[in-house]
Amino acid sequence: MSRRLELTITPELAGIKVDTLLKKHLGLSGTVVRRVKWLEDGILVDGLRVNTRFCPGAGQVLSVRLSDPQHNSGIVPAPGPLDIVYEDVDLIVLNKAPGVSVHPGPGHFDDTLGNFLIYYYESSGQEADFHPVHRLDRGTSGLLVIAKHPHAQEVLKRQLHTSDFRRVYLAVCEGILEDWTGVIDAPLGPRPGSLMEQMVRPDGKPARTRYGVLRRWGSRSLVALELETGRTHQIRVHMAHGGHPLTGDFLYGTEDRDLIPRPALHSGYLSFLHPLTGEEMRFSVPLPQDMARLKL
Repeated sequence: MSRRLELTITPELAGIKVDTLLKKHLGLSGTVVRRVKWLEDGILVDGLRVNTRFCPGAGQVLSVRLSDPQHNSGIVPAPGPLDIVYEDVDLIVLNKAPGVSVHPGPGHFDDTLGNFLIYYYESSGQEADFHPVHRLDRGTSGLLVIAKHPHAQEVLKRQLHTSDFRRVYLAVCEGILEDWTGVIDAPLGPRPGSLMEQMVRPDGKPARTRYGVLRRWGSRSLVALELETGRTHQIRVHMAHGGHPLTGDFLYGTEDRDLIPRPALHSGYLSFLHPLTGEEMRFSVPLPQDMARLKL
């Protein structure tokens, strides 16, 4: 079943070109319009295919396809576990397990969330493709929203790093932070000679992280963090730079796989405006077991 948007043409809208109606009244971007206009059932008026120059009359119904008729992502479907927190025809919110990559890449061709989602969509008869809105590192657990079609992805991506799209992370850090709340404002860039590591450097890109200490567990702190920018490894580098690396962080702290086999970072809260309805969506998931037992 394809996902479509409809607009009944009022007398005020009669005689306006389809291209204008799609962009100004249905909120589609030029990129999405260019994609759908080549599809056989991409843009219809009263069920008949039209081009973007067509001007419908009052009482007619303009309909546009949002969902992908085929998987343009090229991701191979593969069965795998999905912890679905919320789902509708436009998006899906997952609670990602630690150790699972979001996108296929070198060494992870068929064991990522992308593979699992494509398999799930095909198995459940959904016409949807993999359209990630943001990402989590492989070792990070927690909430992640993924769009089912390009229009939802574009709308949600425009919300990133605005007050409309909030992500609150929970981290267990080494040591006791002096201040209960604060802002880390330190530019980040790649560490010379490393393919993965980032570092604080004066010529780096601006990076700001807000934090609040929730609890102090002996020699560790449970901290809530919110990103104002989205740099690679931002939380991990900022906390390590302040002398409080994430527990278990093999790259910026001390690895201890007996304690926790990954950096202790969890996406615990997520809110955004629904890309089609504008409704505020809020989700939260508890601290995972491997992080919760670090207080012992």
